[in-house]
Amino acid sequence: MFCHLLGLCLEQVTLPAWLVVSDPRLRPQVRALLPRLPEIDGAPIRVEWKRNLHDRHGPVHAAAYLRERRMAFDCAPAEFPRIFVHELFHFVWLRLGNPRRHRWERCLAVELRAGVRGELGWSAEWRKRELDAAEIAARGRRWRDYCCEGFCDTAAWLYSGTPRHPEFTLRKRWRKARAAWFKAWLAGPGLSI
Repeated sequence: MFCHLLGLCLEQVTLPAWLVVSDPRLRPQVRALLPRLPEIDGAPIRVEWKRNLHDRHGPVHAAAYLRERRMAFDCAPAEFPRIFVHELFHFVWLRLGNPRRHRWERCLAVELRAGVRGELGWSAEWRKRELDAAEIAARGRRWRDYCCEGFCDTAAWLYSGTPRHPEFTLRKRWRKARAAWFKAWLAGPGLSI
């Protein structure tokens, strides 16, 4: 009965204009996430299901095609909320602007100087492990990729409603610092996508 009522409530949540969900199987999951997200505004992004997704590193659970303004998913339903928010925040990162991106980089640089281990998702974790001091100092490609993935993984931790996950290995103190950064620098009217 409760599941039936919850389903009816979710069906009443209107999808925002910036979100076009082509696969009806994904709509309930997306609707359930909307109340957790900050205010977002921008041109429409299409959400679709696509089998056998790959990137240059191999199989992936999802992909954000920024120029095409679409996201594709091939993940377990239990993983969908975390992965959806991660992919959505790639669009936020694109429009974040250099001043806020540089502030985020400084947040992560403080962690690295303190020898902080762990991350809030595998996509940031493996990139963090590959960094070296020269790459960080030069703000090279691997450093910028890590900053982007760390931003998206942090957003997924904050907004997906997933309280615990094996990939959440960053210590509580540093999670709080990241949450404070998001509160300070992403506050205000709608985030642009």
